[in-house]
Amino acid sequence: MVPKILIVDDTITNLGILKKNLKEFSIFEATDGRTALKIINAEHPDLILLDIMMPGVDGHSVLSIIKNNESTRHIPVMLITSLDGIEDKLRSFEKGADDFLTKPFNPLEVKARIHSLLRVKALQDEIARIPFTLASLVGRIEIRNPLTARHGTRTAFYAEQLAKKISHQTTDHERIRIAALLHDIGYLEINDLIRKKTTPLTDEELLEIKTHPVRGTDICAAWPGTKYIIPWIRHHHERYDGFGYPDGLAGAEIPIGARILSIADAFDALTTERPYRKAYTQAEALVILLENAGNQWDPDYVALFCELAEGTDLCAEANVFQPEF
Repeated sequence: MVPKILIVDDTITNLGILKKNLKEFSIFEATDGRTALKIINAEHPDLILLDIMMPGVDGHSVLSIIKNNESTRHIPVMLITSLDGIEDKLRSFEKGADDFLTKPFNPLEVKARIHSLLRVKALQDEIARIPFTLASLVGRIEIRNPLTARHGTRTAFYAEQLAKKISHQTTDHERIRIAALLHDIGYLEINDLIRKKTTPLTDEELLEIKTHPVRGTDICAAWPGTKYIIPWIRHHHERYDGFGYPDGLAGAEIPIGARILSIADAFDALTTERPYRKAYTQAEALVILLENAGNQWDPDYVALFCELAEGTDLCAEANVFQPEF
């Protein structure tokens, strides 16, 4: 789709020069602030070139309105003006300007800066869509197998609580929550007949199941905003003793996020019913974690997880947990 650019300038000559040099874009024009605001609301341009010195509603006023409106604040604004004092530039940036160009301008420089701002906006738009994509994918993961419905959501709750116990960095908590929601995304590429099988798997089917962490990382690699969680998804089935998969990592070789996911994933699997067994109680599941600490799971993190569960019904809390995307 051709990017839409709004040029706002009360000088017809300047409008003409800019339009002539920006023919590759879909151009909208305005000679005053009020008209510009109407066009912005109607057309939602990808970029705005805005003159400061205009009669009536000046450029700074228009800029303030744009940047204080939730639906338009993401639109990059390049101010174009004959004012070149540092105070004017600082005032513009404080109000939210994304770039500043002084008249007389070089059309080639304007075009180069426009391409730069549009690249940034395209990336921001892509990242902004990720939460909606995540919500959709999480829904698909859970719909594909009713037997494990809400497994990702509950795992996200357990993993986030453990992450909070380990680190005070809010970004770490958010990332581990997203990773947990998507840790089984690779199952979307596994044959449904294998995934929903209630009898023992053949060796061949087991090998197919064990590909889901790698398949999950391949799916996530398509999104720029999930780069940081890819190692956690890939390695959430590694074992602390080195006998896990897909890469046989051991101990500290396993990323911290993956060690957290592994415990949360296992705890939810243990405390939910399966066709071949009843659900373990919270206390029984914690005993299993402790018995296998140091072999399957990080012993320090298992100890912290058990501390979390003291005097608390974690399973009940997880069942009503509604994750933020």
